[in-house]
Amino acid sequence: MHDPRPAGPTSDISATRRRLLGTAGALGLAAALPRIALAQAAWPAKPLRFVVPFAPGGSSEIVARSVAAELSRTLGQSVFVDNKPGAAGNIAMTEVARAEDQHTLILGHIGTLAVNPYIFDKLPYDANKDFKPVSLLAKVPSLYVVHPDVPAKNLKELIAYAQSKPGKLSYGSAGNGSAGHLAFEYLKMTSNIFMLHVPYRGTGPMLTDLMAGRLDASAIGAAAVIPFIKAGKLRCVATGSAQRLPQLPDVPTVAEQGFPGFEMTQWYGLLAPANLAPANLAKLSAETMKAVKAPAALERLKGDAAESIGDTPEQFAKFIASEQARWKKVIVRANIKPD
Repeated sequence: MHDPRPAGPTSDISATRRRLLGTAGALGLAAALPRIALAQAAWPAKPLRFVVPFAPGGSSEIVARSVAAELSRTLGQSVFVDNKPGAAGNIAMTEVARAEDQHTLILGHIGTLAVNPYIFDKLPYDANKDFKPVSLLAKVPSLYVVHPDVPAKNLKELIAYAQSKPGKLSYGSAGNGSAGHLAFEYLKMTSNIFMLHVPYRGTGPMLTDLMAGRLDASAIGAAAVIPFIKAGKLRCVATGSAQRLPQLPDVPTVAEQGFPGFEMTQWYGLLAPANLAPANLAKLSAETMKAVKAPAALERLKGDAAESIGDTPEQFAKFIASEQARWKKVIVRANIKPD
């Protein structure tokens, strides 16, 4: 309907005001867009906390600190390692799964990702749903060792000796469900031998008894045991690595000694909470793959007899799934329960 009121100064001023306000709003939005984009791209915006679910010392910390040092340099923010041991890693995993600050990461491990889901009746975290795999960082081979009094110079001789004394030989580990426990149970299943498992609370006390002759054998991460092998206090009969170790070139692998395809390594990877933004995950993954291949990191990992990996989130996710399938079978067959 036609408005009979004549147009006047008031209506002209109102129209002009609306146009000006619209223009100002558009200009304000245009000015804000670069700031919004910059804020989204400026991750990390503060130091990153890299949680290690184990006590200080050992392979886990060496791997974590090697990668953290390189990421601090390339990400432009410090990455600090925070050891938070307890409950087979479950305490740290639960805390990080619930982190919402986009700046908390955790060191994933064969135990927390591929063992705990099958030895605990109920976990406060979901290894597959609560985390985003970032990259597999490194593998540390398990070494199969015996006390020098055991008359076995290699794995075949150890198997023959164990078969001649079923149930009379013992092996120690750092505890039920530990990497050493799994490694020896895997060997037992593969070679059809039986040896009594003696769980300890940590590698240290177990090594003390092994070197004292109160145990016959064990499977231990390379870094913790190579010095004792070189000193003659223990004898290495096989390595769980895919290839021989430069530190022990005369010791054949398990695969070389009649068990093709056998590999037993402790592995470590980088995980983020499931809520990490996709763009941040992509950036972190790219920088992590470079970090584990940096000369300084390679040198530190080599000193720990560790193999540097550095793969994509998709590759790491597939690796975790394959490890879960493998160790579930071992855990069920050996009836492994937590301490």
